[in-house]
Amino acid sequence: MLTHLMAAVGVLGLLTIVPGPDMAVVTRRAVAAGPRDGLRTVGGIACGLLVWGALTVAGLAAVLAASPTAYLVVKLVGAGYLVFLGVQALRQNHHAAPTTDAAAADAATAVTNTTADTGARPRPRPAAGNPWRTGLISNVLNPKIAVFYTGLLPTLAPPQLPAAWAMTLLVLLHAVLTLAWLSSYVLLLSKAGPVLQRPRVRRALGRTTGVVLIGFGLAVAAASG
Repeated sequence: MLTHLMAAVGVLGLLTIVPGPDMAVVTRRAVAAGPRDGLRTVGGIACGLLVWGALTVAGLAAVLAASPTAYLVVKLVGAGYLVFLGVQALRQNHHAAPTTDAAAADAATAVTNTTADTGARPRPRPAAGNPWRTGLISNVLNPKIAVFYTGLLPTLAPPQLPAAWAMTLLVLLHAVLTLAWLSSYVLLLSKAGPVLQRPRVRRALGRTTGVVLIGFGLAVAAASG
């Protein structure tokens, strides 16, 4: 059983660290609103995995994976949501961008002076929408997880356990790995906070994450079942 679990952890770990829509969503929130929002988004994503896990154990995810119509609907809705997030990121980036580098420098100087006077740390600008809900919705609307959980996950299940218990264990492992990986990623971004707060860097990251989210949305919409 231990051998099966180690192999499952290895496969799940590799699948977790591969960049995808979840990482793009987390990047957008962490860069736009800071690590706290980023971590809340990670929590929503992990809850989304638990939702898919519950549906899988109940057999509903298999129905979705086997139904071309249901799969298409969820796929298009999920793709549309990713595109919406990407467009939202581009719009926020455009409206928040300073008109000139001089204006950005003046604003940064003002924030620095205020911080020095009050002893308070500057807080990142809040992003639109609830971060936990954003992570949850983006994950729940990803039909690829249904295919993964009903197609690959059973092959990783330890045969010594009843099927339902084995699937539950693997889903929990996947959620924990996702929490650990994406949380570490958010903390890494926070360490680079001074660099990421530079106006040019923020604008570049805002454009990049917006385009990446739109690209993932289009890729999801174009992907075959």
